[in-house]
Amino acid sequence: MAELVFHAVVRKIRSTHSNAVMAILMNILQVLVMIVVFYLIMSFMGLRVAKIRGDYFLYLMSGIMLFQCHVKSVSAVAGVGTGNNPMMLHSPMNMMVMLLSSAFSTLYTQIMSLIVILFVYHIARGPLEVQEPAAAFGMLVLAWFTGCAVGLLFLAIKPWFPTVAEILKNIYRRMNMVFSGKMFVANALPPFMLKMFDWNPLFHLIDQCRGFVFRNYFPRVTSWEYAVWVGIVLVMIGLMGEYYTRRQVSKSWFARR
Repeated sequence: MAELVFHAVVRKIRSTHSNAVMAILMNILQVLVMIVVFYLIMSFMGLRVAKIRGDYFLYLMSGIMLFQCHVKSVSAVAGVGTGNNPMMLHSPMNMMVMLLSSAFSTLYTQIMSLIVILFVYHIARGPLEVQEPAAAFGMLVLAWFTGCAVGLLFLAIKPWFPTVAEILKNIYRRMNMVFSGKMFVANALPPFMLKMFDWNPLFHLIDQCRGFVFRNYFPRVTSWEYAVWVGIVLVMIGLMGEYYTRRQVSKSWFARR
C-alpha cells in the first residue's frame, strides 16, 4: 500500500505539470507573489511595523506558508472524487490511497517550496534565526492536517450537494484570506475582535508558529491543542460521511441530477 501511495503521489504532483520540478517552482512563485502582495499592502496601510521584533520576511512566511498549505490541502482532498472515479476501476486502488496521495502530494510540494525559499533567502541575506524550528515545522504539519480534515468534510457532502459543497469550499478559502490572522498577531487584537477569529484553527496555528519562530513573542490567547482536536473531530466525521457516501454511490449518481 505504501508503494501504491508513493506512485499515486508522484502521479498527483505530475498532474499539475509534466515536469515535477516545474510544479514545485510554480508553487514557489505563488508563495513569492503572495509575499510581495502582502508586503505592499501592509506597507501602504502603515502596518509595516509588526508587534514582533525580528525578521520581517519570517513574519510574512510564518503566515503565508501555513495559509497556503492549509487551503491547498482543503482543495486537494475535497477534489479527490467519489467512488465512481475512473481511477477506482483499477483493482489495487481504493479511496484511502487516493486520499493519502492527494494529502501527501500537497504536503511534499509545500515543504519543498519552503526549503527552497528559505535556502535562497539564507544565501542572499544571511543566516536565519528561528527560535524553535522543529515546533514551527510542527505547526505547518498541523495546518496541513486540519486542511485535510476540512477537505474530507467537503468531500463527504459533495456527492449529495455538489454545488453547495463547492460554494462552501470557496467561501471557506476566501474567509481564510482574512480570518487566518496572517497579517497580524493575536495578542494585539482586542477581545471583541478576537471572537471573530477564535473559531479558526488556522488562526491558532499561525499565531503559535510565530511564537516558535520569534524569541520575543509569546502567544497568550491561542492554542495549538485546539487545532489538533478540531482536526481529529473533522477527520472522524468526514471518514464516516465518506464511508456512507461510498456505499450509496453508483455510476448513475450524477445522471439523476
